[in-house]
Amino acid sequence: MLAFYYEKSFEGILCAVFDAFKLKKMPECLLATGQIEPLLVTDRHYVEFREFKYERVRVALLKKLSKTALRQLMYVWLSELPDSDLIIFRYICKVFKTTKSIETDFADPDVLTVREIAKKVSNERHRILEFIRFNAIKNPLKKPYEQVSDDNENDESEKIYFSIIGPIYNVLPLVLTFFKERFADQKWAIYDEKRQYGYVYDLNSIEQVSLIDKDDLIINSQVNQNYLTEDEALFQTMWLRYCNAITIKERINPKLQRQHMPSRFWRYLPEMKLAVKEHNGI
Repeated sequence: MLAFYYEKSFEGILCAVFDAFKLKKMPECLLATGQIEPLLVTDRHYVEFREFKYERVRVALLKKLSKTALRQLMYVWLSELPDSDLIIFRYICKVFKTTKSIETDFADPDVLTVREIAKKVSNERHRILEFIRFNAIKNPLKKPYEQVSDDNENDESEKIYFSIIGPIYNVLPLVLTFFKERFADQKWAIYDEKRQYGYVYDLNSIEQVSLIDKDDLIINSQVNQNYLTEDEALFQTMWLRYCNAITIKERINPKLQRQHMPSRFWRYLPEMKLAVKEHNGI
């Protein structure tokens, strides 16, 4: 059993494809550097990460696959499912082994699996776009050299719109372009508490960040009330009152509600605070 050790990244997979065709050997498993190997491994190859390798494979893929297929491969990678890297590897190898397109060959298990996983990731992306909620907070990501205004804590320059998510798949990179175009004139940050990283937009560019004191900013998947601006706290109170006022208790259908809005998103929505307490039996 041949195992390829590679740098665990999408570019690393492309390097593994390059080595596989160069050596004319196809591995039965792909392992990240330092990962414990299966007992049946008898032969090993360590893939050297080089830019010219993945660039050559990437350029060839652009010629062989449609944009839809390329997007599906990226979605499979972001799914972070077990063996997703091996599925991508086998798919790409099959692309180069034939002159015909395999994109619609759903009799092939790898092609079908790529399509099914990509669809699940795409659905999760749409759910994030639907259920994400931003909170106007006093900017905890302010850089040390930036001056702090003493005039008003609600000054636009001193606040940022912050959101917390925890998707099943790593779809945060897939929604950044949408929010950059949608909120181009506002500072915002989205944090994935499940993977403990996020992105911040400062009106110029988007940068990846991590929160050192996240336990202070985030409490039970909600923004610490002490960080909310005065206006935000007022708006949330008004929003809750509005939701309660228009609710017709006789028409409450929890089962249907969970179908349209999965309960795993409730803890991130201000309007669902009461529902979360009832769901948890508090």
